[in-house]
Amino acid sequence: MDLLIFLLLLASPVALAKSSPTVPAIFTFGDSIFDAGNNHYKKNCTAQADFPPYGSSFFHRPTGRFTNGRTVADFISQFVGLPLQKPFLELKIQILNGTLKRFPSNGINFASAGSGLLFDTNKEMGVTPIQTQLQQFQTLVEQNQIEKTPIQESLFLLESGSNDIFNYFSPFQTPTLSPDAYVNAMLDQVNKTIEQIYKLGARRIAFFSLGPVGCVPARALLPNAPTGKCFGKMNAMAKKYNTRLEDIVNIVPTKYPGAIAVFGAVYGITNRFQTFPARYGFSDVSNACCGYGTLGGLMQCGREGYKICNNPNKFLFWDFYHPTERTYHLMSKALWNGNKNEIRPFSLMALATNNITF
Repeated sequence: MDLLIFLLLLASPVALAKSSPTVPAIFTFGDSIFDAGNNHYKKNCTAQADFPPYGSSFFHRPTGRFTNGRTVADFISQFVGLPLQKPFLELKIQILNGTLKRFPSNGINFASAGSGLLFDTNKEMGVTPIQTQLQQFQTLVEQNQIEKTPIQESLFLLESGSNDIFNYFSPFQTPTLSPDAYVNAMLDQVNKTIEQIYKLGARRIAFFSLGPVGCVPARALLPNAPTGKCFGKMNAMAKKYNTRLEDIVNIVPTKYPGAIAVFGAVYGITNRFQTFPARYGFSDVSNACCGYGTLGGLMQCGREGYKICNNPNKFLFWDFYHPTERTYHLMSKALWNGNKNEIRPFSLMALATNNITF
């Protein structure tokens, strides 16, 4: 028995070494689900979360993240064992003023809250569209401001499209495209995104689906949306996009030699939280913890007159659009080491450790 224990102890460091993530950096693109504070550094941007009580549960101060703590990108970075990635625009300022000599080796967060796959989505708010985010990354690579060698081993996280679909139903905009044509335009940008980052060296790519956008408390702002249930038309559009997105992800290894990609089924994960709230420790999966009015969806958290719940951990939604840190944590765990109902064809942990089996 003593010999068996000795052999197990001797073997365990080897086993750990084989399963340790081999990701040197994470590069993140998308919207508020990922934004670590880029919008804060844009003076003309009105999509902001740089005021209390944002950040109150973990950072104990606002960081520009649109939740009460960490985002999915933050949790994935912690699972990998890397320091949290800083916003590109913060790093750029530090480089320009000399407080930072070079961009950090653990990756960069380019995401901008309010942005979409379509260039004009929330353009009037001064957000950074994904096309510009990709150009920012491309410039760094081409100007040798970040090391090219580790890029192929790095993890690329991409999530965008919720704002495009929500805006399609906005009373302030008259759609010029049919729902199908609109989704096609979004997917065209997905294809362009993959092609662009692949040319720049990306080989480990994770695309996250849209969640049930029609369930966000902010639907109370839309005159034709129900408040007693989710907005079915909006969710149907999100599901159509997700199905087509997964088709694109599935052909990445064939279309782009050497690249591997995974599809994070965020819609299904979130839907389970809504269907079985008690199982996941939620007491409210409809209302915003922080906001005002119907569903807490008529006012942004932190604005004059807002109300806040006693325990954000019991709520699925933090504010009128965004999940709580606890929701993000549960979601991140499912994406990191979940089954094929949650992420496929394999988990983020498998992608990060090169432990890939189809």
